[in-house]
Order: sequence, then structure tokens, then C-alpha cells
Amino acid sequence: MAKTRTNQAGGAAPNHSTPPPATTDRLTEQLRELRLPAFRDHYQSQAEQAARENLSYPQYLEALSSRECEARTQGRIRRLATASHLPAGKTWDQFRWSRLPKNVQQQFQALRDGGFLKRRENVLVFGKPGSGKTHALCAVAEQLVLQGHPVLFTTSSLLVQELLVAKRDLKLERFLKKLAGYEALLIDDLGYVQQSREEMEVLFTLLAERYERGSVMLTSNLPFSQWTAIFKDPMTTAAAIDRLVHHSVIVELNVASYRLESAKDAKKAKASEAESPTTTTS
Repeated sequence: MAKTRTNQAGGAAPNHSTPPPATTDRLTEQLRELRLPAFRDHYQSQAEQAARENLSYPQYLEALSSRECEARTQGRIRRLATASHLPAGKTWDQFRWSRLPKNVQQQFQALRDGGFLKRRENVLVFGKPGSGKTHALCAVAEQLVLQGHPVLFTTSSLLVQELLVAKRDLKLERFLKKLAGYEALLIDDLGYVQQSREEMEVLFTLLAERYERGSVMLTSNLPFSQWTAIFKDPMTTAAAIDRLVHHSVIVELNVASYRLESAKDAKKAKASEAESPTTTTS
């Protein structure tokens, strides 16, 4: 009677003999049809590893499944990153967090895990031009995307124009539904460009639609006390602020302009180079 091989775990070990070419061709085609690219690309190399390590059938299958799951996760993250329209270069690792006060650093660190998305909280970042508010919030958004959360970056002026076009074409409801598919909507530079009453009305409609349904991440160089310049009348302004603030994290970047600091540092470095003595070789 033939003996059954066992693996180290005591289970029956698979037969790892090389299959005929016709079998591998059919299997490759079947995996392509089933849309399992990681299985298709790695089943032979994984089989060779299983033979070396005397793995069981379930262990072999689990190893292949892990590759497929990881490949799909990375593919989804790449798609989310493309769809997010986040500006290039504004990542977590590229931001100089040391510029910020410790308590502000802690606020951003707490946002990094994305817990506020589950609570449908908003994140409102205020600061003067050049303070780094856009980069800091984009850095948080980048971390959310890496965790698999759908995020959309847009400027307030572009968003308002898209809302107006949708309203004109009688597609506003459809556009709002599309935006609702993002767990976080990052609106940059609210109030930077003054807009008309009609433009602010569609923006208010969006904010009201997302209230307690999805997070808004927002940057502005205007404090709440000056938001009447954005929404044009006190009642609409109060209603907009109320919806944003009710469930929110508010961050104030009371720091000097990053661009101004960089320009000063560059000027000092250039002056230092000019003052340093030159050496000559004889």
C-alpha cells in the first residue's frame, strides 16, 4: 500500500510534481477569467516554495490568497490616490511638523488614524496665507487614503463652479450624490476669493447636505467673525458655521509664513556663501 506523505503539521502534504504544460495553460487562463492576477502570477512560484517547506494544501492556498488580498488592497489605494486629486508633494513625511506648536502637532497626530470619519466630524484649519494649512490638511488626507478611505481634494472656487454648472444643467442632486461617496471632502481656501450670492448658495446647499453624513475638511484664512463676507448675510453665515462646528475639530495655525521663512533661510544661506573665504591651491 502506498504511503501518504504528511507535512510538518501532521496533515497530508500535496503532490508538488510539475504539472504538464496544458494544465498550467488552462489554469492560467481560468485565473485570468476569474480576475485573480496575483494567483495567476504567483501560483507556480508559490507551489515551488510549498514543496521546499512541505506545506499543506490549505497553507499553500492561504499564501496565495494573502498575495491576492494584498495586491487588491494596494490597487484600491492607488485608485483612491488618483481619484483624490491631492496635490503632489503635500505628504505627511514632507511636512515640517516641528514648525507647529506641540499642541497643534498632537491635534494632527490624533487626526491621522481617521477616527473622525466614523464620527462624521469636520476638520477646520485656520491660518494666515503661507502658514502651511493646506499642506498639513493634505498630509492628513494622504494618510486617510493610505488606509483605504475615499477622499476628494478641491479648491472652494473650483467646487463652487462645478456646483453651479450642475445646478444649471439640472444635475445638482446627482453631483451631490457623487460627492457623498467620499468619506471626506477637502475644501481648500474658503473665502480666499470672494464669490457671488448664487455661488455661496450652492456651497451652503452642499454643506447642509453633508451635515452629519460625511466629513468636511476645510482651510480658510478668514476667522468665523468675517464669514459674512463669504455667505453674504448673517443668517446664512450662522447656519453654515453651525453645521460645520457642531461636530468638528478646529485647528489654528498661528505660525509665520512657511514661504517667507524659506525665502529668509535661502537669503541667509546665499549671504553666508558670499562671505565665506575662498581657498586657492598652488
